[in-house]
Amino acid sequence: MQVERIKAWNPSKVTAADWNRLSRGVPFRTYQWCESWWRHYGRTDARGGRNRQLFTLCVFDRCGRLAGVAPWYVERTKSRQRVVRFLGSGEVCSDYQTVLCLKETEDEVATAVAEWLCHDHPPNADDRWDTLQFSCVSAADETLGRLLSHLAERGNLVHRRPAESCWRVQLPATWNDYVEMLSKSHRKQVRRVQRRMFESGRAVHHELRTPDDLARGLDTLIDLHQRRRASLSEPGCFSSKRFTAFHREVAGRMLDLDALRLSWVELDGQPVAAEYHLAGGGVVYAYQSGLDPAVLDEEPGRLAAVATLRSAIETGQTAVDFLRGDEPYKAHWRAQPVPTLDVRVVRDKLSARLTHGAWLAGAGFKDWLKAGLAQPPAPVDTPKAAGSG
Repeated sequence: MQVERIKAWNPSKVTAADWNRLSRGVPFRTYQWCESWWRHYGRTDARGGRNRQLFTLCVFDRCGRLAGVAPWYVERTKSRQRVVRFLGSGEVCSDYQTVLCLKETEDEVATAVAEWLCHDHPPNADDRWDTLQFSCVSAADETLGRLLSHLAERGNLVHRRPAESCWRVQLPATWNDYVEMLSKSHRKQVRRVQRRMFESGRAVHHELRTPDDLARGLDTLIDLHQRRRASLSEPGCFSSKRFTAFHREVAGRMLDLDALRLSWVELDGQPVAAEYHLAGGGVVYAYQSGLDPAVLDEEPGRLAAVATLRSAIETGQTAVDFLRGDEPYKAHWRAQPVPTLDVRVVRDKLSARLTHGAWLAGAGFKDWLKAGLAQPPAPVDTPKAAGSG
């Protein structure tokens, strides 16, 4: 395996088809999602500073075929540390990010990436890094797990702590089977919604069918989302110009991949709920939504959930994933938690370890204050492997 750092998007070097072949059907990992994110977020940070560089590592097998991708960028912090994060990080919240590869080459790719990262790059080289910081990565991700193990064996410090869970509903074969999974009171509510709203014709579920409907669907989603957030005295995701521009671009690209699931529910002819979902590998990922705050008595959220779950079952999907966040409604729909981790990997260099120590002390002290403990908790780090120096 040979590793090459890609410093600029070059379709002749790494094609979208080759990249997506390794994504295992997760839309947040696709070339289109990551490249669009870099277009909107990669040039500058939230403060407008031009301190980000592409740090994507491509792994090629002995035949020169793409075998793995670490979809990363590097950012220089105020303390002059070079921090590596996943493309799609920050306010976009791209869940299930990982080092891309096929199942059968996980260890080879992880080993190659670890060896490249641990190579002694010159102090002022662009390839230098101090810390890897990954947010809400799946605790069960085997590729990342192997990479972290290889990095720890090579003397780097690996720090893990639990993060917000993602939540996933495993879907049965039929809608009736799913309804039977719900609690008795919830079953009654769902059947009442079906009978009084959908079967009566008051509520109609519309799904995006053609590119011509895309602008209308996004406008409906954004309007409902922002109005609902405003009713809660919150700014709403689409108050960010970069967030809005990113999604107006990437939604069309995901539609071309047949990975976009954009829908809305009309009640008495007026849109009251909208859902912006992504799909791949038999899973629907519930990414964003909007509700009309003026008709909350009509339960637009329940209308949207019923329509979404029923559509997913009837189109042969195996699961609906509500993504990160431990909101109670997810378990109410029989979703189960998918544990995630926040991970920091600190390079085996004195300056990086000192910076990490200061961060760890601050983070531990904050946790101690929140928990009201009598003594600050001891940090939990993965130590160097025995004999690593």
